Amino acid sequence: MASTLVFNVKREQPVLVAPAKPTPHELKPLSDIDDQEGLRFQIPTIHVYRNHSPIRGRDLTFLLREALAKALIFYYPFAGRLREWPGCKLAVECTGEGVLFIEAHADVSLEQLSDAIQLPFPCFDELIYDVLGSGGILDCPLMLIQVTHLTCGGFIVGLRFNHAICDYAGFLQLMRTIAQIALGAGAPSIPPVWERELLNARRPPRITCCHPEYEDTPQPARAAAPLPSQPLLHRSFFFTSGHIATLRLRLPPQLRRSTTTFELLTACLWCCNTLATLRPPDKDEAKIIFVVNSRTKYSPPLPDGYYGNVLAFPIVVSPAGDLCRNPIGYAVEQVKKAKAMVTQEYMQSTVDLMVIKGKPPLVRTWMVSDLTAVGGSKEVDFGWGKAVYSGPPQALIEENGVVLSFYIPFCNGKGEDGILVPVCMLAHEMERFSKEVESMINDKEGEEAVVG
Repeated sequence: MASTLVFNVKREQPVLVAPAKPTPHELKPLSDIDDQEGLRFQIPTIHVYRNHSPIRGRDLTFLLREALAKALIFYYPFAGRLREWPGCKLAVECTGEGVLFIEAHADVSLEQLSDAIQLPFPCFDELIYDVLGSGGILDCPLMLIQVTHLTCGGFIVGLRFNHAICDYAGFLQLMRTIAQIALGAGAPSIPPVWERELLNARRPPRITCCHPEYEDTPQPARAAAPLPSQPLLHRSFFFTSGHIATLRLRLPPQLRRSTTTFELLTACLWCCNTLATLRPPDKDEAKIIFVVNSRTKYSPPLPDGYYGNVLAFPIVVSPAGDLCRNPIGYAVEQVKKAKAMVTQEYMQSTVDLMVIKGKPPLVRTWMVSDLTAVGGSKEVDFGWGKAVYSGPPQALIEENGVVLSFYIPFCNGKGEDGILVPVCMLAHEMERFSKEVESMINDKEGEEAVVG
């Protein structure tokens, strides 16, 4: 189990890495999608690499720091700090101060980690050290990078980035630029594009679509949801292609070919979560929010290189009794309907809603985000091969009480490719949830999906 491995990390003093050349000192407003309340948090990610040796006579830390500094010439807003205007409007002051960089050494090898590269990732808070004063949203570094050397010569790159400035696709764009420069490129293959005004409200703004994913009224600024009195349990579930095929066989013939893996897996997890958490389910509504990367919805398309948030958060709502009594095909159809709602007009309506209703928070319910469809951070190669694991270290709990799980591309210890899903809930709910998942995806041999 990942949680049983403990290792010690010795860190050097954190430093700020600034752009390698002078960059403009200017104020760059975020879009009306970027600065919504639901994106004001930081996302941690872990990237594990095998043995490395010096490249072109330079060691790992020097190479990555140099590549980062050069990448920040093009992505110079990341070297600035977020400021807040009246009306809670966010803007980046491009100060050139830089991003936090930490070098560290851990007394563990990749071989010791190999069985633990599940989720929650062991000791991840040691691999992304929370430097005092760096964990906020305003007036803080927009990114923190920690490079941790392992005893075997492998290394772990831990990152934490401010979600308000970019989404995961935008973050990967920066990661690829750092990797390209580390391999000798003089500039990114796709130049970054700011142009946040493209996702601003119309004048006058008007809400043209239904948005049940947002609460009717905004909460007091940064109001944190009370934590449950009982401890929360983190666990992960691994779904192979065989598990997905088993789920697909549960669908009626007309849905089998038209249903994507994302729709099928989301429907499965929604059903299992409802059965695990709602007791009795008949008197409640079952809800799940999923994240949609909406870049493909725009015509004309957004510019290549745009790295701001282009996310929609459609919510699926059903009487819990209906969800529990019907076959999984019912849940799939509800997910499909919610997904189909996301159009260019839906996105513009969402942007306008932010302005009209004062950035209302998302409904507090379970949220899932598909990282298999954004190009794969495992493919990022700094010169020592692709990552063994790349993605968030566990499910995230946002300040407003929303629990965020991810669909992460993953290869297990048997060499099987599939999707890893970190989950967080109360211990007694997790036990029921695990049984529901196993019941849903097990074939006749009783193959298990729970891995962590």
